[in-house]
Amino acid sequence: MIQGCGSDVGKSTLVAGLCRLFTDRGLTVRPFKPQNMSNNAAVTADGGEIGRAQALQAQACRTPATVHMNPVLLKPQSDVGAQLIVLGRMAGTWTARAFQDRKASLLDVAVESFRRLQDEADLVIVEGAGSPAEINLRAADLTNMGLAREAGLPVLVVADIDRGGVFASLFGTLALLDAADQAHVAGFLINKFRGDAGILAPGLTQLDELTGRPTVGVLPYVEDLWLDVEDSLALEAPRPETPAAGGGDTLDVAVIRLRWMSNFTDLDALAGEPGVRVRFTRSPADVERADLVVVPGTKATVEDLERLRRSGLDRAITARASAGAPILGICGGYQLLGERIVDEIESGRGAVEGLGVLPVSTTFAPEKLLRRRRGHCPWLAAAAGGYEIRHGRVERHGGEAVLSAEDGEPDGCRVAMTMGISWHGALEHDEFRRALIGHVAAARGRRWQPGTGSFAAAREARLDVLGDLISDHLDTARLTSLIEHGVPADLPTITTEVRPCCAS
Repeated sequence: MIQGCGSDVGKSTLVAGLCRLFTDRGLTVRPFKPQNMSNNAAVTADGGEIGRAQALQAQACRTPATVHMNPVLLKPQSDVGAQLIVLGRMAGTWTARAFQDRKASLLDVAVESFRRLQDEADLVIVEGAGSPAEINLRAADLTNMGLAREAGLPVLVVADIDRGGVFASLFGTLALLDAADQAHVAGFLINKFRGDAGILAPGLTQLDELTGRPTVGVLPYVEDLWLDVEDSLALEAPRPETPAAGGGDTLDVAVIRLRWMSNFTDLDALAGEPGVRVRFTRSPADVERADLVVVPGTKATVEDLERLRRSGLDRAITARASAGAPILGICGGYQLLGERIVDEIESGRGAVEGLGVLPVSTTFAPEKLLRRRRGHCPWLAAAAGGYEIRHGRVERHGGEAVLSAEDGEPDGCRVAMTMGISWHGALEHDEFRRALIGHVAAARGRRWQPGTGSFAAAREARLDVLGDLISDHLDTARLTSLIEHGVPADLPTITTEVRPCCAS
């Protein structure tokens, strides 16, 4: 099990790399995350909903994703509440406190899913969430040490050295755990190291002496290795940028950074296209001058619509639509571009006026629509595909459809250069993505040359690079020993003395 000193320290990426490494060594491997909290989700082949990172980890294992790889998923839609997904299906909306009261019963669900994967695989690699040292949440924990103790898992704790304070983070995380939890921590990993390894070495030796646990590997900082990230903290990092092909122009894509943004990985394929620069923004000026503005998915459509109005971004978007400049809305972003939203499900606000730049209306239904889609884009003559995760049922009463599924059902709406679609992942389809960018470039008078590579192949290549990186920089003999023999029996317990803060 890979746990971390905090969010966005590299757990998901490490698990994906370990999955690819051991799959390539001939093992049947499965990823597992007992509980995830993310608005980046994917649809499995059997029509369930799981965290996006677990879908990628399944790909690293070269196996289809299933709901058992992430049996509990929380999708935040307010500061104190989230939609709860259990085994791929919605199980209501819960406040943080109510969810804490229910967690004990969900541990049984998580353990059963873990056992299923264990039965079908040689190796299950488990990803924790947040930090195991969140001592206020330790009771009824199913995310980190609760699962580790229930399943008898050896744990490696990873820290991001790029943030600073790496030794204090690792030692402090261990020291805050009780003795039974500490007994599962078999070693440490350090991520995103850059510099002279010889300077780091004395600290690693002292950490081993203080804790009785080795540092199993130090992974170097590698640029442009982002892979289907889940945490919005990762958006602070610069997106990769590939130079324009054939001396063409670079297109500027501004993505509205919504408060409850979901599935922002929809934009990864755009960012990987030569001559396309993608950035997330809340600036009306950026909306005005970009070549393409994308309004992404959101887990709180009405609330994000209200935030757009408070910030003035609504006026920037409607002015851009009136000027005929390209806009693309995806799922929730498509819905808020419409004329009307009736929402008694997520926000309970009832009928709300949308931005009014597309002739569509949306009514939220209690049952979430989860399905994978294939089809084409008639007006661009391009093959397309994707998946749907939405409560909103969109009715178009003007414009023209953007996509057509294999069963003939239309999706989306286009009026001039304002476009909206419900399919997540559509931009990952090379033919559709390049046709769309070419259409935008022509409208903006840009000389843009499409790339020739496949996004799917690029993702596979990154997984291969990640597997090789882990093979080169981790002590795979120690990893193999943990896999074969489980939790070491002789791990010492770190004790700390807590003193009164105001002793007389």
